Amino acid sequence: AVVIGILQFSTNFQLVYASENYVTSGLVAVIFALAMVPNAVLGRIFVGAPLSRRFLAGSAVALAGIAMLLLHEYRIAMLGGGVLLGIAMASCAVLSVSVANVTQASQIARRQPLVPLIAWSMLWGAVANALIALTVSGPPVIDTRLTSLAGVAYLAIAGSVITFPLYFTLIRDWGPGKAAYNGVAVPVVAMALSTLFEGYSWSLLAASGAALAMLGLLIALSGGSSQSASSAASPSRKPG
Repeated sequence: AVVIGILQFSTNFQLVYASENYVTSGLVAVIFALAMVPNAVLGRIFVGAPLSRRFLAGSAVALAGIAMLLLHEYRIAMLGGGVLLGIAMASCAVLSVSVANVTQASQIARRQPLVPLIAWSMLWGAVANALIALTVSGPPVIDTRLTSLAGVAYLAIAGSVITFPLYFTLIRDWGPGKAAYNGVAVPVVAMALSTLFEGYSWSLLAASGAALAMLGLLIALSGGSSQSASSAASPSRKPG
């Protein structure tokens, strides 16, 4: 719970929010769509989940699309160094999440009841975040505006309490690589929202890169590349 909490609920979010000071949230979402790659590779190494040629081919196509998006972002940025820093932070966040996902798929974690494990992980993540916030910014200042409180409530309920038990169940049933395929839909929504609210500037290069990234992810998805980690990493269990 300590490892998952610090990697999934602290390091991940700290890096994501910091990266969005330099690149748009839509681009960060596209980078996160490729979490399936380190998830699958680490899953192969640590829990024995298989990889198919279709998965590897699709990942290569998706990486080419991401490279085009990153090139577009670099060209339009006023400070290229800031864009590179944002990309680096988002990439480190992806690796942090992937290690947490593979930890969740391990035999030790799978033997624990899911919801209590998530609750303890969130608690340890909250402790780490609180220590970071106190060190960097000092005591908390509560924004009592309705819009701010509604945003926090959405993140707590829809973005955490409901979402993470569903996602962690997928990790246990499908394995970390296959579970990360949900990221195929995320960039489509995120890039659209980024266009509406952040003024994301599209170009032929960016549109082509986004289309290529989605095509690569769909190719990998169609291959059934990463079978259930449960069959590779632990004995069968009755559905709970």
